[in-house]
Formats: sequence, C-alpha cells, structure tokens
Amino acid sequence: AVWCPLSPTGAQTTQLLVEPPWRPAVLWDRVTLTCQGSGTASATTWFKDRQHWGQEGQHRLSVTESGTYTCDSPRTGRSAPVTVSDDSLVLQVQARALLEGDTLTLRCRC
Repeated sequence: AVWCPLSPTGAQTTQLLVEPPWRPAVLWDRVTLTCQGSGTASATTWFKDRQHWGQEGQHRLSVTESGTYTCDSPRTGRSAPVTVSDDSLVLQVQARALLEGDTLTLRCRC
C-alpha cells in the first residue's frame, strides 16, 4: 500500500520526494526529485524558481542546477517547494520524522 498524506480538507496532495534524504539538499549529493501525486507520470509539470521547467512528462528529475523546484500533478496540484543549493559548506540533517528521544544524525560536508 502507498501512503498519501492528506491536506486539511481531506484531499490527497502532491509530494516532492528528495534523494538522498538529507536537508538541505545540495548539488554535489547528486539530487533526484520524484513527484508523487494523483495522475499519470506523463502529465507531471516541473517548475524551477517559479518558472515552467522543460522536463515535462517525467515524474523523476535529476537535478543539475541549484534553485527552488516544485512539481504539479493532475488532480492533486502543486507540491511544496524544495530548494537545492550549490553551497560548498553545509550542515545536513536526515530528512525523517523525529520523536522525542530519537538519535539525530548530522553531517558536515565541505
């Protein structure tokens, strides 16, 4: 089964997944974005820095430029934005839900 988060109105929403799962996302991690939402992958529309991005029809995108990315999927709308930077020094945290008492892993990359 696939879990789809619900919006406050109860409708499914479009999710933009980032691999590898570290935040902030940086170019030298060879970032891949995957658009998950209702509708076919061929209908996915990508945006970079609020401009239509020429990667129409793919649900997965290998990022080669820094910027802020969103995707739009039929019926579920536009995803929340994900920023990919080209910073040379960054402190990253694993992108996962944390509960009190969990061990937090950080990594410093330069």
